[in-house]
Formats: sequence, structure tokens, C-alpha cells
Amino acid sequence: MSAAPFVWFDFGGVLSPPLDELFLRYEQVAGIPVDLFKYAIAEVGAQYGLAPLAPIELALLDERAWVGKLHAVLRAKAPELDLSRSEPDFGRQWFAGHQVNGAVRDFAIELAENGTRVGVLSNNVVEWEPYWRTMIDLDDVLSALIDSCKVGFRKPDPEIFALAAERAGVDPRQCILVDDLAENCAAARESGWTAVRFRDAGQAIGEVREALERWPG
Repeated sequence: MSAAPFVWFDFGGVLSPPLDELFLRYEQVAGIPVDLFKYAIAEVGAQYGLAPLAPIELALLDERAWVGKLHAVLRAKAPELDLSRSEPDFGRQWFAGHQVNGAVRDFAIELAENGTRVGVLSNNVVEWEPYWRTMIDLDDVLSALIDSCKVGFRKPDPEIFALAAERAGVDPRQCILVDDLAENCAAARESGWTAVRFRDAGQAIGEVREALERWPG
């Protein structure tokens, strides 16, 4: 086991643009109001007895089947809603035009160049990988990538934190998570990790720097 810190970055809302912005952009592109879209996502999750995005982030169904279920919920809730602009290849439509959070990406590269290993710990979807990995363009920088849809666990489940530490070859106490969701940060801390709640790039980068400066050794 290495004694050095290992910094894990979330994708959605950390390396990606803010999620609220992305939902608003999807409303503009697909014509589905944000509140209705989030309602449909939650309803499909509830069909599986899971959190809103869990069925697709755990690869329990593929992207097109998930979109079909979303559309069924939306038709039942709002029969007048025009769904013709909502494409079954959701990832391609969702990620079109997205750009990485440059400050966070640059920070990850800086850490790696200075000898701190970095990884991505993401709840994500099989069919979306070509889009988001190309967007962040960190394959040559990352020491580990843990993706919920490939490992069968998702944040905030404790199993994914244990698995991530094991894959990185570090004790959980050596892991620092940067994540925008309070529940994921809380779960990481319960698993022995340090966690930085991402609100904006400057704040999160500053808190990670402070944590690294205090690191023993």
C-alpha cells in the first residue's frame, strides 16, 4: 500500500459543466422542461426501487431502453408534450457541445505532473463513455478510472469507495474525493476518505491544495 494521497475527481458537475446548466441546455435542445425531465428520471428509478439514475448507471438497462421508459412516463404525465426532439441516442444529444471544466482538468494534470496520482470516480453510463472521456481528455493522466456501470456499484454505496481504493493500491485514508453531491462526500468520509464538496473550481481546488499541504509526510 502506498502512503501517498490519491485524488479522485467526479465527472458530472466537477469535470463537466454544472449539472443545472446541462439540464437547462437539454430543455432547449429536446423541448422537455427540466422539472418534467427530472420527474421522469426519478420515476424510472423508482420502477427498479432505486435512486433516479441508478438503473442506467448500473447498466441494468441500455440507453435506448432507458429513454423509452422516460418517454412512457412523460407521455403519461404530460400527453401534450412533444417528444419528437428527444433522441433515443441520449448520450450523443446530451453531450453535444459540452466542454470540460478547464480549471479542474488543468489542476488534475498539475497534480499528476507533480507526482500526486489522480483518478476519476464516476457514476456513468456505458453508452456515454466515448463522449465524456473524449471531452475530459485525461486518459494519459489518470492512474485509475472507476465507472459505476462497469463495476456494479455507484456512489454513494460504500462498496465503490472500497473498490476504488483497492484498484488504486492505497488505503482508504489516502483517498481524497472531489464531488459536487453532499451525499457522495458524506459516504466517502464514512469510508475513511477525505472529501471536498465541489461548489466551484476555485473553492474546490483551494481545499484540495490545503488538504495536500497538511498531508503527513
